[in-house]
Amino acid sequence: MKKYYFFLFILYITVLETKAQEIISPASEGFDIPQNNQAKGKVDTIFYLSTTVGTTRKASIYTPPGYNKNKKYPVLYLLHGIGGDEKEWLKQGNPQVILDNLYALNKVEPMIVVMPNGRAMKDDRAIGNIMEKEKVDAFATFEKDLLNDLIPFIEKNYKVYTDRAHRALAGLSMGGGQSLNFGLGNLDRFAWIGGFSSAPNTKQPSELVPDSKKAIKMLKLLWISCGDNDGLLRISKRTHDYLTEKSVPHIYYIEPGGHDFKVWKNDLYMFSQLIFKPVDQSLFSKYLIK
Repeated sequence: MKKYYFFLFILYITVLETKAQEIISPASEGFDIPQNNQAKGKVDTIFYLSTTVGTTRKASIYTPPGYNKNKKYPVLYLLHGIGGDEKEWLKQGNPQVILDNLYALNKVEPMIVVMPNGRAMKDDRAIGNIMEKEKVDAFATFEKDLLNDLIPFIEKNYKVYTDRAHRALAGLSMGGGQSLNFGLGNLDRFAWIGGFSSAPNTKQPSELVPDSKKAIKMLKLLWISCGDNDGLLRISKRTHDYLTEKSVPHIYYIEPGGHDFKVWKNDLYMFSQLIFKPVDQSLFSKYLIK
């Protein structure tokens, strides 16, 4: 009887891993449209004290359908672009709808998603000349705010795992550059990293990954994607070329589109299905490259 239950256990684990390791297809029509008669997650605004900036800052947070305050969850920190704020993803990307629909299909692991304002300065509104040096510099300052203020706040106030294996960082454009810069620069904090159409704030590849052996050992998933008609494609390609040269496993996904939310919503759709699950790196090369 013990052998029988052991066999069932092994079969169960095998099925889970097989499901987790399948190639994720691009989003199909309706993936970002709310569905009736379906459990929905909740979106809230949180306020946290930033010692980095010296003020109280805001972030948006999504908790999944059936959220249980007594259960631990992994966390995805999802970053916006240079012209956005903590509401940009919610206003244009519908992450809550995308994830609700994926939960209904049992395609994603239950997770908390935190959408902060990546412009770490006292007046962090996306107004006026968003290209001013002070405002651009504030995106780099956000690394300290994220690591020293926001993440500790989330881990104190929500039931979440606090190890790197349960923490992901991804973003679009300026936020994609931040995700690569901060994620690859803090591999002791993040195991899952995604750069969607990363902007020129992205560090040079040799700065991003100065120690390829460490990156190979510590990364669970490094996702780099961009639209094939995006003027910033060169940023993603140079990173991909360097990672390939250094044999660092990663997914390089080039999809139809420009520098817009049509691309970024699909990136979130695909990336979210891969994180916090067993990973088969041998499948990475099978993702679309044009």
